[in-house]
Amino acid sequence: MLVSMMLLINPFSSCMTSPYSLKLALKRIKQHLGELKYILQSVWRLLCGRLVFLDVKDAFCSCLLIYNFRIFERRFGTRKFASFLFGTWCLSVLMDFLLAQAFHFLFDYEVEELPSGLLAPVFSLFVPFYLSIPRMPVTQVLGHIHITNKSLVYVVGLQLLTSGPFMWLLGLSGLISGGLYYTNFLRLQKILFVPAWMANIGRYVLEPVFSSSEPSSETPLGMGATLDIQRQQRMDMLDQQLLLAQYNEARRNSRQQPQSGLLQWTRLFPSLRHRGQNRPPMQPHPQAQTQQTTQQPVARLVEMGFSRMDALEALRASNNDINMATNFLLQH
Repeated sequence: MLVSMMLLINPFSSCMTSPYSLKLALKRIKQHLGELKYILQSVWRLLCGRLVFLDVKDAFCSCLLIYNFRIFERRFGTRKFASFLFGTWCLSVLMDFLLAQAFHFLFDYEVEELPSGLLAPVFSLFVPFYLSIPRMPVTQVLGHIHITNKSLVYVVGLQLLTSGPFMWLLGLSGLISGGLYYTNFLRLQKILFVPAWMANIGRYVLEPVFSSSEPSSETPLGMGATLDIQRQQRMDMLDQQLLLAQYNEARRNSRQQPQSGLLQWTRLFPSLRHRGQNRPPMQPHPQAQTQQTTQQPVARLVEMGFSRMDALEALRASNNDINMATNFLLQH
C-alpha cells in the first residue's frame, strides 16, 4: 500500500519540479545575457575610447597631423594607408596595456585612464614620415637653427604629446606600433590588413565626400621633387613670388651696362674718369675654388630631383644661394 502511494506521488513530484528547473534555466540564461551585455559594453567603450576625442585641442592637433599625413595615402595607396592605420590601431591596444602594466610594475602606480581618441595611430605615422619623407631646408633662425618643410609637423606633434599627463604613453605606444608595422615585424602586414572589398567601399563612399577639385584660379606651379614639396608650393606661393621678383630684379641689374647720357660727365671732369685707378687691383678668385664651393649645393639640388644643368644655371643666377635657387627651380 505504501509502495503504491509512493508510485502515485512520484509522477506529480516530477511535474512539480519541472517549473523549478525551467525557472533555474531562465535564471542562468539571464546571467549569461548579463555577462554578454557586459562584454559588449566593454567592447563598445574600448572602440569609443580609441576613436572618439573628448578634448577639442587633441582633436584639432590630430586633424592637422592627419591632413599633413595625407601624403602617405597618395604615395602608398588608399588600401595600404588604411591597413597601416588599422594595424597600428590593433597593435597600440596591446602596447598600451603592456606599457601600463610595466609602469605599474616599475613605479607602483596604476594608470586608471588614458586620453581618448585616435591618438596612437597618429603618433605611429611619424615613423614613415621620419624615414621616407626627405627634409628640405626652408630658412634659418638666428643663423644656426634650420627650419625645414617638416618642422611644423614636429611642432604640432610635440604640442599633442604634451597635452595630457599620460599622453607620452600613447605616443610611445604609437611609435612602437608604427615601427613594428612599418618594418613588417613577424609579417604583421600580412596578418593585419584591410580587405580589398572594404577599401573599395570606403573609397567609393568617402572619397566623393572629402575630395575636392583642383583650384582653377591659381597659377600652375612646377612639379616638385616630392608630393610634400608640391603641397608646400601652394602654401608659400606668395613668398616665392616675392623672392622671384627680387631675384629677377637683381639679375637685370647685374646684366645692365652703364650707358652714357646726354652729358658725358667724364669728359667734363677728367678726375672722375681716373677715379679708382690708384686702388690695388682685385685678385680674381681661382676657378677651382669656385667649382668647389658650388659642388655641394649642386649635389643637394640633384638629390631633390632636379637636373644638373638646371641646378648649375639656378645657382649661377642666384649667386650660389641655394634657397633662392630652389625657389626658382620650383617655379620653372
